Amino acid sequence: MHSKAFAPEYQGALTKLSVNSSLTDVLAEGTEHLRAAELSGSQQEVARSGLAVAEAHRRLGNIKEADQAWKASYRAARSAGDLGAMAWALWSGGTLARQRGALALAFRLLGLAADMGKRGGDVVARGYSLAGLAETGRIQGDYQAVAVLHEQLLAEARQRGEARHTVWALEGIAQIHRNTGSYDTALAMFEEAAEIAGKADDRRGRAWALRGMADIISLREDNPERALSLLAEAELTCREMKLSSALAYNHKMRANVLYRARRYGEAREAYEQALAEFRAMSEPRGEALARLGLVKARAHLGRDRAETAAELDELGRTLDRIGLRHARDMVDKAHAELGVIPLATAAGEEVGPR
Repeated sequence: MHSKAFAPEYQGALTKLSVNSSLTDVLAEGTEHLRAAELSGSQQEVARSGLAVAEAHRRLGNIKEADQAWKASYRAARSAGDLGAMAWALWSGGTLARQRGALALAFRLLGLAADMGKRGGDVVARGYSLAGLAETGRIQGDYQAVAVLHEQLLAEARQRGEARHTVWALEGIAQIHRNTGSYDTALAMFEEAAEIAGKADDRRGRAWALRGMADIISLREDNPERALSLLAEAELTCREMKLSSALAYNHKMRANVLYRARRYGEAREAYEQALAEFRAMSEPRGEALARLGLVKARAHLGRDRAETAAELDELGRTLDRIGLRHARDMVDKAHAELGVIPLATAAGEEVGPR
């Protein structure tokens, strides 16, 4: 039995906020309470209110403001000697680093957050930080290293009846199964996540689960209309809650579905939309993935092969720099799918290990 979803990152005077609160509302209330806390001189409340401000900015794609806010929250927590609040600020900073594609920094900050949460006795902060480490490893493509941690966190979340974390863990494990070709298992886990999120009133978690379901249905069943319908439902939530990043990933998945259906003109437009959204929020991982899809769609629409090869090579270098192994493999598959020879190979150069 799962409890209703809650948002532990909304703390202090902001605990009344729902996991489904619009991010613009969270930012407005968080900023108001932060100013009041600064006037009162309560560093602990400054840290707690500042965390909500940081998370609202991050999810809205305001990278500079989010960076400033989590650091200010950490400084206030350290001044108050509040280890739990320090852990949450570090978690926010680590999550932001992952969003920006700075994976090494994300690992460092999330590791510090997990340790701080343990020292401060904040079980939830530690759990969220470990989850952040697992997710960072997963998007990097290091599935073997993080699969066990995902399973461990899922078991703990189920035991506590914590719906939001159960949904997150199910979606993470499902994504690993999806990326390793176990589509049936992945779909079953995304469906379970959507069901739990729906019952727990976790609209954000359900939106991500619907996106995962649409991906598998598009891949496994070749049913683009059903997949697009699920994405349309998820998009409503993203727009109502102002989930900028989730909306951009939703649009990229819509483009993927259209591309798989060989509707290349529509796919190109959808990839261009997602690319603009990722660039607006300075999210390099999403930007690179949208660019890859756009390159492939344009190639099918008659783009010059040399231009396609040049952009694929540049994308490969970008993904190597970020450290996204699974996505880097996708570039190699794109070369094969499009019949485009990598420029280094075409020039007769030896391609060394990546």
